[in-house]
Amino acid sequence: MIKKPLKEHSFLSQSTETLWQEFEAHSSSVTCLALGKSSGRLLATGGEDCRVNIWAVSKANCIMSLTGHRNPVECVQFNTSEEQVVAGSQSGSIRVWDLEAAKIFRTLMGHKSNITSLGFHPFGQFLASSSMDTNIKLWDVRRKGYVFRYKGHTQAVRSLAFSPDGKWLASASDDCTVKLWDLTQGKTITEFKSHTAAVNVVQFHPNEYLLASGSSDRTVKLWDLEKFTMIGSLEGDTTPVRCVFFSSDGSCLYSGSTDSLRIFGWEPDRCFDVVPVGWGKVSDLAICNQQLIGVSHQLSSVSSYVVDLKRVKKSGGSMIQGIIQDNQPLTEPKDPKGAALRRNYERPTTTCSSQRVKQSSEADRRSPEGERRSPSEDEADEKVSSAEIHNAEDFKEIFQPKNAISRTPPKISEPFPAPPEDGESIAASSLLSHRGLGIVPLSDDEDALSQLKKGHDTMCVMLRSRHKNLETVRAVWVREDIKSALDTAVSMNDLSIVVDILNIINLQPSLWKLDLCITILPQIDQLLQTVLSTNCLSLLKTDLQMFLLIMKHFWMLISDTLKAAPSVGVDITREERHLKCRACCKQLKNLNNMVKNKAAQIGRHGSAFKELQLLMAPLDDSL
Repeated sequence: MIKKPLKEHSFLSQSTETLWQEFEAHSSSVTCLALGKSSGRLLATGGEDCRVNIWAVSKANCIMSLTGHRNPVECVQFNTSEEQVVAGSQSGSIRVWDLEAAKIFRTLMGHKSNITSLGFHPFGQFLASSSMDTNIKLWDVRRKGYVFRYKGHTQAVRSLAFSPDGKWLASASDDCTVKLWDLTQGKTITEFKSHTAAVNVVQFHPNEYLLASGSSDRTVKLWDLEKFTMIGSLEGDTTPVRCVFFSSDGSCLYSGSTDSLRIFGWEPDRCFDVVPVGWGKVSDLAICNQQLIGVSHQLSSVSSYVVDLKRVKKSGGSMIQGIIQDNQPLTEPKDPKGAALRRNYERPTTTCSSQRVKQSSEADRRSPEGERRSPSEDEADEKVSSAEIHNAEDFKEIFQPKNAISRTPPKISEPFPAPPEDGESIAASSLLSHRGLGIVPLSDDEDALSQLKKGHDTMCVMLRSRHKNLETVRAVWVREDIKSALDTAVSMNDLSIVVDILNIINLQPSLWKLDLCITILPQIDQLLQTVLSTNCLSLLKTDLQMFLLIMKHFWMLISDTLKAAPSVGVDITREERHLKCRACCKQLKNLNNMVKNKAAQIGRHGSAFKELQLLMAPLDDSL
């Protein structure tokens, strides 16, 4: 584990920023993280190693590691009481763990692509999720079917937030909009369209009917939820806004962007303070003991930072759009209520956290997608999913304290009806109540059309994303060179983009250089592995073309360079060329061995690999 010493920096109002700690969080790249908002002391991280790790913010020792996902974890979130954590994966699966019991609590299947955002309802056993398929789903974690599906965004949803009274859900999307949903009606209340770029985060005011949204257009906008109008546009950030967080009393708003924290007020719009923080692309914010905690990740490391809020200005400040720039306190409004005239949320009256509801039935459940999971499948899934406790002392202190009191909260009415006991979707039960005829199955034609439309919508989302990535690669090619464009495509971790670029490069052999071969050869290896797992012969055709070009144009150069006698004196250019040729030769050797093993296969694969073996024959003669 890597620990760094405390550092202090000051800016204007002597606001203190400290690098609290930096540590290796996963065996591969960290993909997401989330702070527990109630305590500000718990951190969950998700990684490409398919694990979710739980940490105490002040310590660099992992408390427990949660396994079960078979694909990289894309999103994590704690529930309000921090007794559960949920994680969504690249494949669209969602898993909920009980942290006190240290075991998997529920697996939810239904999304068909990457999970992009998750959120727990403030009370009740409900969970919202969003995906690259643009759908938002509301789940009852006591069952396996979703309660509602909300459709309306045209691009990926990046943030979800429930209102404090649990009646509304806000969603922020790459389509530059914020939508407000009525949970009981399952429909859109309103849509806010003033942002000019992707909206990254939304959060409700803790008391008033007010919503904040942060965007890549570098603004935070505030929306009145009674009149459904924008009442403020907070500007000043020089990079995309990545996090927003209201103070506990709702008097100010913290805005986190790359390497900076801003403290805003509104009505009128003003900036109280600016704190430079070296957290890079901050991922989440929380408050603990008058300290604001910010966390970020890079590669396999996680860094946590603290800002002392006692030394941050939360009054006065300069108006963002106006002539006042002297940082003097603003005069108080004559009306003592001020902004408190805005309506406040009504919350259920309870003084203790909701108790976990145990699963009441082990009967088969049919998911809304028509997929049935048997008890044996669930048992097998639970065996794969586990919680590895790495620090028993911290685990007992945090999740199993000795002074825990067994308590039963007063029963509160659910904000929306629970899903039917047979696991069917709300739509099916509505059909029964309106027709009074029992279950009316869809005709074969309607069922086929429904399935086609699902696939069509998902494909459209994927193609739009692919087109956007290709435009990015094309811009790099125009601005820099073909090598930089290919490096950009590889960094996107999307094989389809890499194949698209390689097919273009194959048509222009005059553009090839030795540097390009070094980047391309590992991609040939990956494509061959994909061919073996997917039976996609079009990828094999791409491989054949690249092999042909490399052997025809570069093999003699590689072979002659490696066989040449050492030069006299220092020749930096020759040494660089020799290193590149050696790297290419090593890759070619590995590929040659794999091709030989597969050439003995019978069928189309075997024939194709035999053709590759013939192309690589010069390797056997020289190596």
